[in-house]
Amino acid sequence: MVSDLTGDVVPDPDQAVGLFYRDMRHLSRWHLAIDGAGLETLSNGASGYSSATFFLAGPGGVYHNPTVSVIRERTLGRGSGEDLQENLTVINSSREEIVIELSMRFDADFADLFEVKDQQLIKKGAISHHVSGQEVELIYRREDFERRTVIHADNARMRKGSADFQVRLKPGGSWSGALQVSFGSVAPRERTGVATRRPSSEIKPSQDANHRDEMAAWLDAAPIVQASWDTLRHTYHRSLRDLAALRLPAQALPEGAAIPAAGLPWFMAVFGRDSLITSYQALPFVPQLASATLQVLARWQAITRDDFRDAEPGKILHELRFGELTYFEECPQSPYYGSADSTPLFLILLDEYERWTGDIDLVLELEPQARAALDWLEHHGDLDRDGYLEYQRRNIESGLENHCWKDSGDSIVYPDGQLASLPRATCELQGYAYDARIRTARLAREVWHDDATADRLERDAADLKARFNTDFWVDDGNFFALALDGAKRQVPTLTSNMGHLLWSGIVDDSRVEAVVNHVMGDRLFSGWGVRTLATGQAVYNPLSYHNGTVWPHDNGLIAAGLARYGHREEAGRIAVAMFQAAGHFDHRLPEVFAGYPRSLTEFPVQYPTACSPQAWAAGTPLLLIRVLLGLEPQGPGLTSAPYLPRAVERLDVTGIPGRWGRADMPTALATRSS
Repeated sequence: MVSDLTGDVVPDPDQAVGLFYRDMRHLSRWHLAIDGAGLETLSNGASGYSSATFFLAGPGGVYHNPTVSVIRERTLGRGSGEDLQENLTVINSSREEIVIELSMRFDADFADLFEVKDQQLIKKGAISHHVSGQEVELIYRREDFERRTVIHADNARMRKGSADFQVRLKPGGSWSGALQVSFGSVAPRERTGVATRRPSSEIKPSQDANHRDEMAAWLDAAPIVQASWDTLRHTYHRSLRDLAALRLPAQALPEGAAIPAAGLPWFMAVFGRDSLITSYQALPFVPQLASATLQVLARWQAITRDDFRDAEPGKILHELRFGELTYFEECPQSPYYGSADSTPLFLILLDEYERWTGDIDLVLELEPQARAALDWLEHHGDLDRDGYLEYQRRNIESGLENHCWKDSGDSIVYPDGQLASLPRATCELQGYAYDARIRTARLAREVWHDDATADRLERDAADLKARFNTDFWVDDGNFFALALDGAKRQVPTLTSNMGHLLWSGIVDDSRVEAVVNHVMGDRLFSGWGVRTLATGQAVYNPLSYHNGTVWPHDNGLIAAGLARYGHREEAGRIAVAMFQAAGHFDHRLPEVFAGYPRSLTEFPVQYPTACSPQAWAAGTPLLLIRVLLGLEPQGPGLTSAPYLPRAVERLDVTGIPGRWGRADMPTALATRSS
């Protein structure tokens, strides 16, 4: 649920406000009033991730000694998980008896989340209202698709759009009441045209009943981080809480198993790329996310070709939705497979998970899916058989044009803004493909006992690395091209994608210094982080989603890449910038923020529609702590090689889970040369 600071939901075309369930809005209005007038905020706060409390002043204004105050206590998922409860307390601080009408005005437009985002609110179905006793039922029907919202309130006069309480309060008296909202869906058939391994009922976006106990258990199971820098410590704890809030329970797995959703408010759904990268970031701290992510995505792996969903056998999904538009196949996300990186990232996470946890059983269980993913990487993902991973959508009407992480329509461009022709082979995709081969070779040799496949993968990876370092290198700029276009011409745009190449290990040693100089130079590094696209190019815009902004997850992977190649000081600079930025966002890194130079602003500038919380932004501080400490699994144990910037001074992490059980790292101190 997304509301304003008073707890109200008032229709706003510029904000995704309301109560959302399975990708549809079940409350589009939820407005509290006294005698027809709205209330004013005194204070508010969240308790855990499933409840919030709002302290409000009654009508008359906070500057006129208000005598009526209201407390709204809201909880999601108290019972079945598919409900909302709001407890109301009214306090009369005057010296006179008062009689007021306390009203909750409500409505449900049942807008699909895609309709909310695109402001296309013309519904093809019909909404009806039924008042019966203490309940109002709002029903949306379109053929056999049905959604319901039921509002219940004892001792209230229920009308089509409001619940009205008549309240009499003596001087100093108080009154309490409650409203319950239940919501659900009825869809007697599944319209998934692409064959997958499991039905959609596996993902259920409801929460367990006892959220506070669950949150306490989640935090207790995570490693303890102590730091001399309060910002780092607070950001770590905020990240853990946000990751807990973003979990989607996986019903077919053991109790408690959950996969991270991408982010609020737009992406409270399974996203292959986001879930995989978030799980990778969180491995040293909450490895259970990776286990659930791998199992859920394996079960949704495509086994047929489906042009509407851009699916081929072995491909890992991009996005999974349950709303009206996907049900009637007006959007392909049920599921949709329009990402070229989810599949190699699946293989990367599978290997990294085994390195950390030693869970060979899961690697053996997922061997068929891993081999199918590898087959997609080597065949379906290479459209013209030139050895490079490239993409071109087949769903022209509603599919994504870009299948890389920069998936907005204008992201793969020449420096002057001209779009690159299709199919596109972006540089970081080749790095992922290289790393996936190297990692799968290790699994093939050590777990599946298949030396022939391992040898072949290592040969192919070596060949890919050699060709890539020639074909993608821009000689007159001394950097890697953003992509090869449809005619195999370089797209010589200077972008952050190069940093992912360091993370994957595909960069030749002779190229590393030039890449590092670009990544940490003023054109890409804003002072708050590495921009997605460098200044000095016509297409640069500090407020363009992928052409000049700063993305925390992007910076986390770049820092990990810098550390991989021994550039620990530069990795530390990125880490410090990220934690400092988090401090300006109440210790929560948003999905993205503006790319203005730090010299221009004393604080990072918000991006207007950024998700917050967002999963791989929440996972970034965890990855950065790993980078700062140099945490790496080595055989049966965990090793550490700390390199701390001066801003950190001291860092302790204890109780790190893995194949070793739990490990405590020695206290790390700042490196004085940094």
